[in-house]
Amino acid sequence: MGKVIAIANQKGGVGKTTTAMNLAASLAVLEFKTLVIDADPQANTTSGLGHDPKAIETSIYECMVDGIEIESIITKTDLEHLELVPSHIDLVGAEVEMINLENREEKMKSVIAKVKDRYDFIIIDCSPSLGLITINALTAANSVIIPVQCEYFALEGLGKLLNTIKIIQTRLNPDLEIEGILLTMYDVRLRLSNQVVDEVRMHFKGLVFETIIPRNVRLSESPSFGLPVIAFDAEGKGAMAYLNLASEIAAKNGMEKVN
Repeated sequence: MGKVIAIANQKGGVGKTTTAMNLAASLAVLEFKTLVIDADPQANTTSGLGHDPKAIETSIYECMVDGIEIESIITKTDLEHLELVPSHIDLVGAEVEMINLENREEKMKSVIAKVKDRYDFIIIDCSPSLGLITINALTAANSVIIPVQCEYFALEGLGKLLNTIKIIQTRLNPDLEIEGILLTMYDVRLRLSNQVVDEVRMHFKGLVFETIIPRNVRLSESPSFGLPVIAFDAEGKGAMAYLNLASEIAAKNGMEKVN
């Protein structure tokens, strides 16, 4: 059975999509069969992996709302072991349409269950909100990665997210765990970045990943070429950081890294 990991933080601009896309790609490079689900209406993971969201006719939205089979929309990427469930702007309307549905918080879980055993890892890119789609992702997930940027307002809103996770653990998904807190956008030259690292590690101790994602120009550039950074600049600091993160997660879950 594949491990389902949601990438969530209701605060925007913390590196959720960058992490979802590049972690999934790095796991695939390590030869873990990986599916990335774009559950964000902005569809940046979809475009960042080389697909035009405007050309997507069927997405995770239709699977959740209309009962379309997920197998029919899984899309290949340029990486051998990485596949994509795309998103498009219609996902914005899904929350409204799902309000009156029975078991509305478990729609994504039901969709994923049909293909879960085909993959080693399933990564879900959540939207920057704590709405019904994100709740669906957290209900479907085995664990959640929380990206936190190494900037002044780093911990802002984190308490609210952790409270939401506790509610979901209590009411919807008692097995949900925090896979880890991921420090992103780290700039070694800035004293503030180092202060944030120290503060987050002090507050959350063992929950914080050893791997820290640096600020990196190539990481920012790669989505405009429709490529994860590992396929764009394999030797760069950004690619190496996400490869290290993938290895750390694989080791944590008792899955051997491919040499």
